[in-house]
Amino acid sequence: MSGWVRAFSPASVGNVAVGFDILGHGIEGVGDTVAVRRIDAPEVRISAITGATVDLPREAVGNTAGAALIALRQALELPYGFEVRIEKGIPLGSGMGGSAASCVAALVAANALLDQPLPPEALYPFALVGEAVASGGQHGDNLGPMLLGGLVLATAQRIVRIPVPDAWHSLLVHPDAVLETRRARAALAGSYELKEFVAQSANLALVLAGCHAGRADLVRDGLADVLVEPRRAPLIAGFNEAKQAALAAGAMGASISGAGPSVFGWFQTRQAAEAAVAPVQAAFAAAGFDSQAWVSPLNSPAACVL
Repeated sequence: MSGWVRAFSPASVGNVAVGFDILGHGIEGVGDTVAVRRIDAPEVRISAITGATVDLPREAVGNTAGAALIALRQALELPYGFEVRIEKGIPLGSGMGGSAASCVAALVAANALLDQPLPPEALYPFALVGEAVASGGQHGDNLGPMLLGGLVLATAQRIVRIPVPDAWHSLLVHPDAVLETRRARAALAGSYELKEFVAQSANLALVLAGCHAGRADLVRDGLADVLVEPRRAPLIAGFNEAKQAALAAGAMGASISGAGPSVFGWFQTRQAAEAAVAPVQAAFAAAGFDSQAWVSPLNSPAACVL
């Protein structure tokens, strides 16, 4: 594969209960790998997609990785193009940031091929373009942690890494089920009361303050979703039982990862997170689903060149 650069992007937990579309953190041990090489033609070509259980767009403009690289080419006015090969490692419709991972891995690989590579933050606007192809909107809660690692606040213009104690870990459990992002977003239609927004804002503030101060008590008080989870939970068989299993095992909080159906929990130690794997998986098993589980430090690694 002369001239090819391969990059890996980890999966991620989007929203983190209290930061809808703006807060996320990475997941260690699972992700997408993308290989990119420069070509003379001033275009982006998707030459291969492997590991996907459904047909994904091969036309670059309709593919998250392809659209991101098109945006990169146009912004930098590059005289050359890119050929792309995508290896999917994240289940589709899992709430683990699969579309974002392909997009970020492609950008990280292409960035390494530039004559003057950009810092990770500078790739964010192009990643937003790619993510919009899959989700219909530019939101960076999955993209930010993939680019920077760890827990990241992602606004329309900026991504900021949030300090978290090294001992804190997450548990992510993915039931063998699919929940399409667009369907999960459709469940959010309707009106909300002002008091719900106030409560969610307070919870987000508590979580961020708790992370900065290393205070688990603040995170326990704040890591609860009063806006989105009540509307999406009915779409996920076994969710309520899985969440309660995580909380009973000592989680500081637990909720839906991204659009679902995966469920995450935050724990003060790796040992506590690992001890919660069996009861959370048992809850999904009782609902008729096999599942996969990953335990990761909240200070998880970013996407990287392999």
